[in-house]
Amino acid sequence: MAALPHGNTSRPVCHEDVRRHTTPPPPETATSPVALAASPGAWAQPSASAVISPDGPPSDNLNDALQKLKLTADGTSDSIEGCLDCLLQALAQNNAETSVKLQESGILQVFSRLLSPHCSCAAKVANIIAEVAKNEFIRNTCVDTGLIPPLVLLLNNKDQEVLLQTGRALGNICYDSHALQAQLINMGVIPTLVQLLGVHSQHTALTEMCLIAFGNLAEIESSKEQFASTKIAEELVKLFKKQTEHEKKEMIFEVLAPLAEHDVIKLQLVDAGLVDCLLELVEEMVDSNKEDDISELKTASDLMVLLLLGDESMQKLFDTGKGSVFQKVLSWLPSNNHQLQLAGALAIANFARNDGNCIHMVEIGIVQKLLDLLDRHVEEGNVTVQHAALSALRNLAIPVLNKAKMLSTGVAEEVLKFLKSEMPPVQFKLLGTLRMLIDTQADAAEKLGKNIKLVERLVEWCDAKDHAGVMGESNRLLSALIRHSKSKDVVKTIVQSGGVKHLVTMATSEHVIMQNEALVALGLIAALELGIAEQDLANAKLVQILHKLLSDDISAPEIKYNSLIMICTIMGSVRQAAASFEEDRRAHLTDKRQRRKNPTPNPNQPIFPCNRVCLSRIGLVSHKRACS
Repeated sequence: MAALPHGNTSRPVCHEDVRRHTTPPPPETATSPVALAASPGAWAQPSASAVISPDGPPSDNLNDALQKLKLTADGTSDSIEGCLDCLLQALAQNNAETSVKLQESGILQVFSRLLSPHCSCAAKVANIIAEVAKNEFIRNTCVDTGLIPPLVLLLNNKDQEVLLQTGRALGNICYDSHALQAQLINMGVIPTLVQLLGVHSQHTALTEMCLIAFGNLAEIESSKEQFASTKIAEELVKLFKKQTEHEKKEMIFEVLAPLAEHDVIKLQLVDAGLVDCLLELVEEMVDSNKEDDISELKTASDLMVLLLLGDESMQKLFDTGKGSVFQKVLSWLPSNNHQLQLAGALAIANFARNDGNCIHMVEIGIVQKLLDLLDRHVEEGNVTVQHAALSALRNLAIPVLNKAKMLSTGVAEEVLKFLKSEMPPVQFKLLGTLRMLIDTQADAAEKLGKNIKLVERLVEWCDAKDHAGVMGESNRLLSALIRHSKSKDVVKTIVQSGGVKHLVTMATSEHVIMQNEALVALGLIAALELGIAEQDLANAKLVQILHKLLSDDISAPEIKYNSLIMICTIMGSVRQAAASFEEDRRAHLTDKRQRRKNPTPNPNQPIFPCNRVCLSRIGLVSHKRACS
């Protein structure tokens, strides 16, 4: 069985996570940040090859530079600068071969001393480290020689070139290593990078370096709390407002998507004004046919829904039904754009996560808007829109005050149109919506329970073992039809459709709430129509299951109680049936005796002069002779 919420509670609804739209990385150079990695968790994507210089130094010059650098590491900056330039030129010629020589020479240990904030050549050293760290085989050496701590300290430098090369170096060393990235988080790089983004927001390369780092560090769960303690939301929103290029907006979306999964950051983003930016973006792109604009529209609307998954941020945007976002998403439902329809329905579903919001939305007529939207997607409609609209209706149907109103507007009839759907997500929400609607609504439960097509479809879905959610909801709806209607006709329909065995199986579910629902429904079957269900109950081994539930130590007290009630109900029904049989037998005997004492004359018998009625043909001849 599928995992189920306890009781009739609403849960956040999201069609899918906001997708990360990456762009092809530009080649990395010594003066640009490392390109965005395609794989999650990486700071940077090392280049496949470096630019080759036609007049680079020969191998002996490289060896001389390495030897001289070892000897003069603590000497004058001019001599060191010349050696570093030589190394950079060699790396540009043949990165892999030069990196091997640097590793074998042990020069990386010298670099840790040169990464001092007061060293004028720190930028070039960081640049060299960034270049050699493009090679996977040398990254562990960079870590073992202790290059990470001094590089992290350099992030506090004010020189933009130092910051840029330091970011490249750390990104390449920690590429594709969650452990090293987690180490950077523990060393406090996140607050430092956030501060850098605010100070150097006009520096394109530095800004991109920070965004790449944020996007990958945010994938690590432990980073969320650190991000929440900074001004990351404010800085990202300010940066987003300045952007006009699609690629730059996509980079910011890459950061916002994972960060917006944290409830505190959701609220911070709302307070920072991100929602207004997204609404403005949607308005700009809604009528465009350009691929980039369509992509931005989807990302923006998906991110909007993601912000609504937090309770506080959702309630702030709802604002008792007066919020600008709430008002705007209502206009998305009748749109001809499927993405806006989807986002609008998902937004309504997430706003409908408490009774107050649900009651207000039903009062202002949102149900009819959702029904109109569903009606447009009955025949070969958009599955995601169907799923989202049904999710919204399910949540709206939870408050008791809404059920009768929604039933009167024809929600059940509209939902039943999707019975033929073969898509499990639609089936799951359809079942949940109907179950919420009939809760405490006896007439509706009886009407649906006598719908043979519905009951047969439920019995079919009870065997959908490939889709545990659909199977679980089908069982729960079968039980609900009986429990809320308490109707013999409903019980007959379910028994005749083969639903009894599924209810018995449901009593063995791992979920206590499902076990209870099954036992109550089975008790009603036994009380109302035990005769027609007797064989099905026996075939499903109900007695053995009840024995196991009562003898099992791990069975919840309420399960044992309901099992005993079930047994008592069956025994009561048996006694009642026996008493009824005995009463019928006695009545038959009494009637037979009465008829014998007071016989009814046979009109076909002859009438004799004595006027005595002859009760049988035996002695008829002698009787006739005696009276003649």
